[in-house]
Amino acid sequence: MAHNINLNSITGQHAFFSVKQKAWHGLGQIVDQYPTSSEAIQFAGLQYEVQKRTMFIKDDRDNDVSLGNYIEVPDYNATLRTDNYQLLGVVGNDYQIVQNHEAFSFFDAIVGGGDGILYETAGALGKGERIFITAKLPGYIRVGNGDDVTEKYIFMTTSHDGKGSITAAFTPIRIVCQNTLNAALGKMSNVVRIRHTEGAKDRLAEAHKVMGIADTLSVQLGEWFNRFAKVRITDKQLLKLIQVAMVPNKEALLNLQKGNHDELSTIYKNTIDRVYSYALTSDTQQMETTKGTLFGAYNAVTGYFQNVCSFKNGEAKLKSIIMGGTAQQRSQTAFNLCADFMRDGEASLLLN
Repeated sequence: MAHNINLNSITGQHAFFSVKQKAWHGLGQIVDQYPTSSEAIQFAGLQYEVQKRTMFIKDDRDNDVSLGNYIEVPDYNATLRTDNYQLLGVVGNDYQIVQNHEAFSFFDAIVGGGDGILYETAGALGKGERIFITAKLPGYIRVGNGDDVTEKYIFMTTSHDGKGSITAAFTPIRIVCQNTLNAALGKMSNVVRIRHTEGAKDRLAEAHKVMGIADTLSVQLGEWFNRFAKVRITDKQLLKLIQVAMVPNKEALLNLQKGNHDELSTIYKNTIDRVYSYALTSDTQQMETTKGTLFGAYNAVTGYFQNVCSFKNGEAKLKSIIMGGTAQQRSQTAFNLCADFMRDGEASLLLN
């Protein structure tokens, strides 16, 4: 799987750092201690700034471009890095740049100057048009007797190409398998988004609410996960839950309900086989909290996307799992199905 981590053409280094252990792509700088925000920016190669520049096109109406005549492009600007002058994107006049160091200042601000927050990874993708930061928060979510532990993270990403908002999200990570568990309870979202328009820097202050989201969600998720871990589920029920959680559309769900398995796509059926196999054979699915439990069923879906599923590159994986893509949608469906199963039993799976 491609990584899409930015390679700085000047320094020859990949724009990524992590603490203590290498990421799956094996690139970037590995540090022994959790850095400050200013250190993390340097380790991750994010010290560059971004500028907006007026755009021009050549005026070749006389078929003589040697004269160097140019026409200004109205209402649009180019964004570029000031260290290597890489073009990052095209944006409107009202687009406001949030510099990389300003993104890190968000983390420092929400916890009172950085006290208690631990920067674990950061980096840039593509030509540097998108950056991401993950920071570990104090405390844990414990399931069962305490051996199954989930750490609490805030993830933030912003882009410099006009193709995405500033996004901060609470993301619990199950330690035993580095499994990202994105579950929003009810109408509560685990994400704060800010558009790159006038006042974006000021509105970064609003993102401190993600800290409150983390505190509230971690307590509620802990309660739900512990309840899931106490509910038994048979292998047959597990398969049904996976089939419904992974169903790609209403037509496939209808065929599933009617038992028309011949009408289901080969891709879908192969995916079900892989998720079900992961659910039954993965080491992380053999724990007291996961083997034969609803918590194991939920982790079968989330763990498949984190540990088994192939993505085009690291950015595609990030978007799918954390930023509202297919993986997050399927995981949320799995969470809802587990909650319904706990209340209504197998009838909640809507299958014969």
